[in-house]
Amino acid sequence: MNIKEEFLIRSRHAFYFLVLLGAAITARLIYMQYFATFKKKGETTAKYWHDRIEGFQIRQDTLRAKRGDIYARDGSLLATSLPTYEVGIDPRVAKDAYFNSKVDSLGHHLSGLFRDKSANEYTSLIRAARQSGRKYLLLNHRRISFVERQKMLTWPFFRATKKLSARGGGLRAYYERYHPYGQMALRTVGDLNPKNMQGQMGLEASFQPVLAGKNAVGLVEVLAGGVKKPVDDGPDMKPEPGLDLHTTLDVNFQDIAETALKNALNKYNADKGCVIVMDVQTGEIRALANLTRQGDGYVENFNHALAGRTDPGSTFKLATMMALLEEKAITPNKMIHTGDRAVRYHGVEVADSKGGASGSITAQQVFEKSSNVGIHLMMQSYFYARPDLYCQYLRKFHLNRPTGIHMKGEAPPIMRNPDMKGWSKTSLTFMSYGYEMQLTPLQMLSFYNAVANDGHWVRPMLVKQVKLAGEVVEETQPYISPNPIAKPETIRLVKKMLEGVVTHGTARNIQNPHYSIGGKTGTAQKIVNGLYQKGRYYTSFIGYFPADKPKYSVLTMVDNPHGENVNLLYAGSVSAPVFKEVADRIYAYDIDIHAPMRVRKNVTSRPQGAMLASAGYADDLHTIGSELNIDSQPAAEGWVRRSSGGSWQSIPVRKDRVPDVRGLPLRDALPLLENRGLHVIAQGHGKVVGQSLEPGQAVTTNRQIALTLQGSE
Repeated sequence: MNIKEEFLIRSRHAFYFLVLLGAAITARLIYMQYFATFKKKGETTAKYWHDRIEGFQIRQDTLRAKRGDIYARDGSLLATSLPTYEVGIDPRVAKDAYFNSKVDSLGHHLSGLFRDKSANEYTSLIRAARQSGRKYLLLNHRRISFVERQKMLTWPFFRATKKLSARGGGLRAYYERYHPYGQMALRTVGDLNPKNMQGQMGLEASFQPVLAGKNAVGLVEVLAGGVKKPVDDGPDMKPEPGLDLHTTLDVNFQDIAETALKNALNKYNADKGCVIVMDVQTGEIRALANLTRQGDGYVENFNHALAGRTDPGSTFKLATMMALLEEKAITPNKMIHTGDRAVRYHGVEVADSKGGASGSITAQQVFEKSSNVGIHLMMQSYFYARPDLYCQYLRKFHLNRPTGIHMKGEAPPIMRNPDMKGWSKTSLTFMSYGYEMQLTPLQMLSFYNAVANDGHWVRPMLVKQVKLAGEVVEETQPYISPNPIAKPETIRLVKKMLEGVVTHGTARNIQNPHYSIGGKTGTAQKIVNGLYQKGRYYTSFIGYFPADKPKYSVLTMVDNPHGENVNLLYAGSVSAPVFKEVADRIYAYDIDIHAPMRVRKNVTSRPQGAMLASAGYADDLHTIGSELNIDSQPAAEGWVRRSSGGSWQSIPVRKDRVPDVRGLPLRDALPLLENRGLHVIAQGHGKVVGQSLEPGQAVTTNRQIALTLQGSE
């Protein structure tokens, strides 16, 4: 026998063995299903397995994992999954005696819960389903809440009981995404596709695998109340819950940003807008508001900050000034003779925002006044002969690539260079003041933020931590580019220019006496039918505060504002005030950026006891004394007064007598008197020094008492 014949014989034997094994398994399954019996402890007779499982709801099902929650920076919930329940019943399960005695009661409960059918109608519906042998009856299309479910678990057929004869009710859970703050930051947080319950935008889509967890699929027994008990309790039947996202968003900042933006959009009947607030040093985004006009209002249905590419306009002049300063082609004090009218270059008219030019001004004033002619002349003197060098600086400033924020949907910038198709002799002219390019608001803010951060570019961040049951699974550290975008001297000079825009330039209207601002206005004409249209503007303001020690960088954008006076539709009038409203409210909210108050030293000292009030409620005086470290505190309880000798005495207080309120501040005297039915009239300010009714008099209802106040509280 050769090797080939021996191999064929062995293969044939293996084949026969596998066929016999398969037949044996099939036979065993048939036997177990139709012929095998099983007797429980305490039962007298055995039952077939198919009779044993009659009445149980056993099916293959997907046990969905709980989706992770999304939190704000302070722990506030931005998105969570709440269960709702489908109410159904298997009318075959309960025994006749239990069914007939309880079905009327169930009908009554269902009628009271859903209020769409009478008790008799529900009872008849369930009886008819039992008579027809239906396995499952959906009792109502409306899903109930968790609170309603808990109440229903006390009803017949739904009670948690081991008796199969008293069961049949089923509550199937469906998790629905809930946003406690409604539409706030909806485009950033995201939402789910109702068909497959997967994230379809924002963080919900960007972190879908992290949030979703891992579902389990297998055979389950549906118990009373909709509880699903795995038939196979192996590891594959245990869903893995999704992880929680802890974002960098601050709900207070987000509310500030959305309110200011909506006010401006309504005022100017604008098409859309966005506001971004970012921490300068870490890149953590504190607020991200995107609003688009829809009908008579504004909704978050598009992320303009990440995907809304457009010509940035004059905010891009910061990049041009930095490139010129880096090459030492100009100094801030260099005189630029712009003339008094528009200039022409290769057939293109270059003019300032309101037509004409600005005369002889310094390079710093060119930036502060946002002179297009001035920028053009400075570029012509140096970079028009070196277009590759200018584009090289734009790449150094991180303006040619996305920020890399960890969220889907960021549009890559479109930045021209001499090697690209469509480059012309005027491309560098338009680019120098923010045209012939497409950038998103987030990309522009990241550039300004790098200037505020002393030249260190930081990647914007929205998710700080990923947690499971409170334990940190992953933490995102700020990414700071290893190389600064410009020399320290250049950063120092442009910071001064940005502050000059607010103190002397196009944004003088947003100055605040309590803190300084650095920033730049940008007004770009919109393209309609391939042509730039006067009066149709994309307005923005990008800046940071406090300018001397920047903590927050902010971008505000209002697109296509409307108004009768075209000159009032520029960024200085439209977007800059939005920045001011946001910055003012953040400054008032975040006391850490306030300058420390100077403590005035007392020329003369007073005894510690003199600092404490001379009368009041003892518990309040104890609290004040402890906080201020004052030794002279009352030993008595209740209402007390300090005598001329410095000792404390209790003030007699009876419900039927007029109390002595002399020495008390009005806030303490009022409840004592009004609780006794006295009508109080107070004159003056400070503490009570006199009262029209003598202490100890009997109180009569609706009687009037006049108090004389003097001094300060």
